Amino acid sequence: MSIFKRKKYQTFLEASEGTEVSENSGEYARGIWDGHKGNIEQEEKSEMSEDLIRKHYWFSGRVQGVGFRYRACYIASSLGVTGWVRNNWDERVEMEAQGTREQLARMVEMLYRQSFIGIEGVEDRIIPVEVESGFYAR
Repeated sequence: MSIFKRKKYQTFLEASEGTEVSENSGEYARGIWDGHKGNIEQEEKSEMSEDLIRKHYWFSGRVQGVGFRYRACYIASSLGVTGWVRNNWDERVEMEAQGTREQLARMVEMLYRQSFIGIEGVEDRIIPVEVESGFYAR
């Protein structure tokens, strides 16, 4: 884990006045980061908690050419779900999504409610959790 070091850079006015910038001018900022170091590590561990699951989905029906991937990305991002979505050659949409059971259920429910999308069938299976950030279309 890297902690960013703040360094105060000399501004044009300071340079013209002959004021020197000391190396220790960012000590206060570094102190703030160092104080939260334990909390950051704790948050990283909680991201991979036991509540997190990952599912592989296949959606069939009227799911290609209707904005399914765009809406899936929008919904997933708004719910804090990570993963990806893509069109398949067999006119289905494939998706891997990772979040809590409630988040994933809510995401699928919201996809069912979208206009122009006609989901006729959903196949899913639970797969191992991965470390990732964000949701994107492939």
